Amino acid sequence: MSKIDDVKMDLMVASRILASEGVCDAFGHVSARHPDDPEVFIMSRASAPDLVETNDMMLFALDGTPQGGDDRKPFLERFIHGALYEKRPDVHSVVHSHSRTVVTFSVSTESVRPVMHSCACIGHNVPVWDAQVSFGDTDLLISDMAMGRNFAEVMGDDTAALMRGHGSTVGGTSIRGAVYTAIYLEVNALLQMQAKQLGSVTYLTDGEIDKVRARLAKGKPGEGYARAWDYWCKRAGISGSI
Repeated sequence: MSKIDDVKMDLMVASRILASEGVCDAFGHVSARHPDDPEVFIMSRASAPDLVETNDMMLFALDGTPQGGDDRKPFLERFIHGALYEKRPDVHSVVHSHSRTVVTFSVSTESVRPVMHSCACIGHNVPVWDAQVSFGDTDLLISDMAMGRNFAEVMGDDTAALMRGHGSTVGGTSIRGAVYTAIYLEVNALLQMQAKQLGSVTYLTDGEIDKVRARLAKGKPGEGYARAWDYWCKRAGISGSI
């Protein structure tokens, strides 16, 4: 397969995994920067993640404009993805979801912080973007580039950001890395909430977070992203390594 075919396949698998792991339900989406053109990104037409096929993939300019005369219905919030690719050359995949435990942190004064080694991928800081601050009363959806760019500014150089009363978005250097982080953001939110019920919490130190993330970045065979991807493929009903 060509490079773009590989990306489309990974995006289809990623969508199925995110649905299988409860990070996405009927809503949410994952995208990737085009392997040959950094000013274009690839994303499914509007569809429930568990129903996405490779032939659903569309090409978009960074401002969210569909390319090649494709007139299928796109995701309304594609501007989240385009704005992050525009601002962050290091980001090559984006996952946006409404995973339920994470949403509770978006509306509380408690910040999400890593409590488990596998969750260090979420980084040192997970900011919260609030549409009300810059745009007043809205439907809380990022439906144009002005809102997308405002969100990207709040996310800054961080790996993940929450969206008040809405959900969360993560960026990664690869599709597998972004999916991994999106899943473990939800895992961390649940563990952190449970730990808080027992009393004070000991969070990972900055040094511990850095060491875990450095190990993940090395991508050793049978570890990290690759092992998790194969496991999640099996759980999603996709046999074998993709």
